[in-house]
Amino acid sequence: MAPKRHFAPSPKPEADVTPHASSPQTLAITQPTEMSCLVCWTCVPQGTIQVIQERGKFKKFADPGCHWVIPCLCQDVAGALSTRVQALDVAVETKTKDNVFVTIIVSTQYMVLRESSRMYDAFYKLTDSREQIRSYIFDVVRSTVPRINLDDVFTTKEEIAIEVKNMLEKAMTEFGYTIIQTLVTDIAPDHKVKTAMNEINAAQRARVAAQDRAEAEKIMVVKAAEADAEAKYLAGTGIARQRQAIINGLRESVVHFQQDITDITSKDVMEMMMMTQYFDTMQHIGSSAGNSTIFVPSGPGAVADAATAVRTGIMQGNLASAAATGGR
Repeated sequence: MAPKRHFAPSPKPEADVTPHASSPQTLAITQPTEMSCLVCWTCVPQGTIQVIQERGKFKKFADPGCHWVIPCLCQDVAGALSTRVQALDVAVETKTKDNVFVTIIVSTQYMVLRESSRMYDAFYKLTDSREQIRSYIFDVVRSTVPRINLDDVFTTKEEIAIEVKNMLEKAMTEFGYTIIQTLVTDIAPDHKVKTAMNEINAAQRARVAAQDRAEAEKIMVVKAAEADAEAKYLAGTGIARQRQAIINGLRESVVHFQQDITDITSKDVMEMMMMTQYFDTMQHIGSSAGNSTIFVPSGPGAVADAATAVRTGIMQGNLASAAATGGR
């Protein structure tokens, strides 16, 4: 009869806590059970959602905080999704309707939808969200801008941004993303095109300035002519009043002269008064500034000749006035 074997119970091992080799945020803990099973935990930072898989199949989403992961059940962390608002700047080179190449920078802000089904789509349906958004932006910009002239691109950038946003919302919602805002932040033509546009603008402004200067000069000339006309009108009015006063004075002089001397006619008195006016005029010319020499008749019959010339002028004036009156 064979001897009976006895086995002494082995001492129960203490719990072993060691860092997990795959992640600095995971610790492996060996539990003191009949079958040792490795249990890990993962720490999810704020603003992040981790994806937990079991046997290669989606298990759950891990919100920020600490979560158990059981490797013996083939559980592992497949990846993570950021719940923050993300920004993507895309520079698109395209051609306008008037054959000018421009570089348009489109800035897009987007984020993952917090619904479980949408997060599932964002993680499993799309490999690279940024590259996908970049492709849609290229497609929309290069199909929109070629229908617009260069000058109109700067004024219709809001319409371009709205069209890009509508296209991205329609396409990216299927993959669990929402588009918060899309902005056209810069429109940069070629340097030579910029220089040409600045020169055109400068020429237009110079033309407007020249027109304004010409208009101002025209106004000055018109105002000067109006002032000159007004001055001449006033001068003529003054001369007419002066002559009227002279005529009134001559008439009174003739009347008084005839009252004192009865054997002289009105014609003789008028000739004498005209000779007086003639000499007054010669005196005024001689005393005017800028007249240094005046040639006048100096013979014995100079006064008679002057009187005859005055008389002849009066007669010619009377004949012309009579002819004008008879012609009417």
